[in-house]
Parts: sequence; C-alpha cells; structure tokens
Amino acid sequence: MNPTTIIAVAGPPGSGKTTWIRQFLASKNLTAFYCCPGMGEESVDLARIGYCYPSVQVFPEEKTPEVLSNLPDRALVFLELGFHIDVTAPPLSTLPCRRVAVLPPGLENSPQSSEWHEWADEVVAGSEVAPPKSEEMPEVWRTVLSGRVFDAPSLDEISIELTGDAYGKVQRMKGIFELPDGKAFYVDFAAGLSGIEYTELPISRWLNGRPDRFSGIEVTGWNLDKKTIADTLLGSCLPDSAIASYQEQYKAMLANELEEIAQS
Repeated sequence: MNPTTIIAVAGPPGSGKTTWIRQFLASKNLTAFYCCPGMGEESVDLARIGYCYPSVQVFPEEKTPEVLSNLPDRALVFLELGFHIDVTAPPLSTLPCRRVAVLPPGLENSPQSSEWHEWADEVVAGSEVAPPKSEEMPEVWRTVLSGRVFDAPSLDEISIELTGDAYGKVQRMKGIFELPDGKAFYVDFAAGLSGIEYTELPISRWLNGRPDRFSGIEVTGWNLDKKTIADTLLGSCLPDSAIASYQEQYKAMLANELEEIAQS
C-alpha cells in the first residue's frame, strides 16, 4: 500500500458499493476516511458509516479539498460515488486514485463494456440486484428525519408500501429510523434482492425526548410521488406524548433488569 491511498468506488444502485467498502473499515490498523460525493452533508450512508465505525473520519463533499490536502501517512480514503455522478467529468477524472466498479454478478466479466468498465481500474462482483426497467435515469429523493420517531408496525408498513411501488417504481430504498425504545435501525431494500433488511445500529439508546442525531431516508426510482411519501412519513411519526410514555416504560424495564442482575 502506498503511504496514502484514495479509492473511488462506483456502480449502479444497490450493487453493494458500501458493503465492499465496509470490509476494510473494521481494521484497527488503518486511518480511514469516507465521503459520498454528490449526496450532501446529511447522507444516509455517511451517517451509517459514522455510527458503525466511530474511528473512521467521515466528511462531506465540500470538505474534500481540505481533507485530501492534509492526510496523514498511510491514510485510506474511500469516495463512494452515486450512480448519478458523471465519473468521467473533472475533478474525478483527474483525481489520482484507484478506481473500483462494483457490479452485479456476471456483469463484472461481461464482454460488453459499460461506462463502469471503461472508467474502472478494477471491476468486482457485488449484489444480485435487478437491472433497471427503464432506460431513463432514476431520480433520488431524500429527506432528513432527525428527531422523528416511528413505532415498529408503522415503520414496517411504510417500508412495505414504499418498496411495493405504492408511491412510484422504487429501485432502492435506504434509511435510518429511530424507534421508541431508543434504538436506531438501518433499513435497506434493493430491487432484485429478497425482502427488506433491518439492521440495528451500534449506537446508544436514546431515551430522553426526541433524538438529537441524524436519521433520514433516501429513495431511488421513477415517477416517485414525493409529496405523498413525505406526508405518509410525517403522518406516521409518534407525538411527544407517545414518545415520552414509551421511553418511561423502557427506562423502568431497564432499571428492573439492572436490579435483577445486581441481586443475582
């Protein structure tokens, strides 16, 4: 490995770009940095990496020149590029980095070259996602949900409706959601993969009012009814009274568990 390594990772929605990057982030022998150019400061992926890997230094796109000009020795920098970014345009086309394309299995060795093959130094197999059913570029809709809390049945219902194309044709949905027991979950769906994946994030429970940390959702697809999606999400959030009631119940339950442990 060179003293400093910059790796740009690109590919279609849901192909496994973040999964490929995460295999390196667990190493405690690396000084790692992570950015999602084109997704803004309040990105689901940026927050998820920050929550799961506290030692990784996540940074928004606007900080890229500053970060890259002050890297420590043997740093490893990952730039996860959204499918909507033109990888052939400057400054990405001139950035000295290792270029990795993550494509669905079978396409990495396809005899027909694609924009990913032409751009990448290395092509690897990712997830078996369904190919887009339209030649039109999908759109990305996202919104911040920080401070919003959902109960589990409501979150499950919203996820099923969204991924079942109730509000447009969805290729990918991912989000970070807060639950009333203080836990936060990463929710992931990609067309072609089985079901919706719910993963608890390794962060402390929030049991004191509305959570003061990032949560949000990103939806990729076609003909998205953005207003209805937003209204449905906001209409499913718990009011302050319900949040307080749930939190008091969970705090009492946790106190009882600790008392039982102390007496055993």
